[in-house]
Amino acid sequence: MADTFDFIIVGKGMMGAAAARHLARSGAKIALIGPDEPEDWASHGGVFSSHYDNGRITRTIDPDPVWALLAQRSIERYAEIAAESGVAFYSEAGCLIAAPLPGGAEHTLDHVIAARNRLGVEAPFVSERDLEGQFPWFRFPAGYGGVFEPRNAGHINPRALVKAQVILAEKAGVTVVRSEVSAVARVGSAVNVRTVDGAIFRGGRAIISAGGFSISGPLLARPLDLTVKARTVLFAEVGEADLQRFAAMPSLIGSALEQDESYYLLPPILYPDGKHYIKIGGDPSDVHIGSEPEVRAWFRGEANRSAADHMAALLSRVMPSFVPASLKWSPCVTTFTRHGYPYIGFADTDRIAVLTGGNGTAAKSSDEIGRLGASLLLNGVLDASEYDSDFAVCFR
Repeated sequence: MADTFDFIIVGKGMMGAAAARHLARSGAKIALIGPDEPEDWASHGGVFSSHYDNGRITRTIDPDPVWALLAQRSIERYAEIAAESGVAFYSEAGCLIAAPLPGGAEHTLDHVIAARNRLGVEAPFVSERDLEGQFPWFRFPAGYGGVFEPRNAGHINPRALVKAQVILAEKAGVTVVRSEVSAVARVGSAVNVRTVDGAIFRGGRAIISAGGFSISGPLLARPLDLTVKARTVLFAEVGEADLQRFAAMPSLIGSALEQDESYYLLPPILYPDGKHYIKIGGDPSDVHIGSEPEVRAWFRGEANRSAADHMAALLSRVMPSFVPASLKWSPCVTTFTRHGYPYIGFADTDRIAVLTGGNGTAAKSSDEIGRLGASLLLNGVLDASEYDSDFAVCFR
């Protein structure tokens, strides 16, 4: 006999866990199904998640109004989630966006300043002359300026945020099944969800929130128009003697006219191995992953050494006084949708829905994305009239 629920969420990542928390407020019977992080990536044969990390940049300012509102609404709830779960996941370190000065061929700061003004966010412009004095950890090329957002910006710990969301979902009565889903199928007016250990769960509706693994055929019979890209991230260990001088360092987004020279980096963050790392991203490679087995293989592998070397060079230029105690790099994946916003909608039935597609910018906004997914499941339609997007699901 299958366990029966009103709603089933497939995928215990950032969006799925958030959806479970929001949906639990309805009083419905809910199952959240997804495995915990494996202890050994290299030997793990199952699925992975890109939230297996301790650092992601968060900020309100975004030139795109849809992403800005998704971020703003999520950030507004950070304190509530942390207080109610007892799990700290947010550090208000601030975020600096540095780029060539306005008025030139590179328009990042023009767009950021326009977005800041539209949003009414406190984020002063930093002139070229003042950059070094205010941010002594960094060195930028001549002709650079910045915009610094000191409040409601910094970084979050994705692992801890998912933990907090799951704790609150369980407190509200959600059944959490820590197992991998092997198949999802509509059966009459219901949805059957099978796990790799043979258990079957039946729901009135189900939503697939499996990140890069959403391209799996057994999960969705109709393939999504979802591009999955292999990414490499670099971690530079900060020695104990250096921690104090980096204590006030903010998150940084560095933009350049040449896309390969753009990057993001985070201040020293404590990781599970007991060490602090400055994380830098900006993988210039464009490697597409075409199948679900390839996603698993990428996570089990050693990532891209040449991309890691490229990012190490970027780090040495922007932080020339920093000598890492060690360097390591890890695989990650990023999912891109056709329209650049998350897919939040039904697949080829009114019973199986989709909640996926972070487009490289969704971690900070995952709580609001999850809320929208919960609304879709509960009401059968998505009410997102305040957004300049319908988040429509696109298929190949």
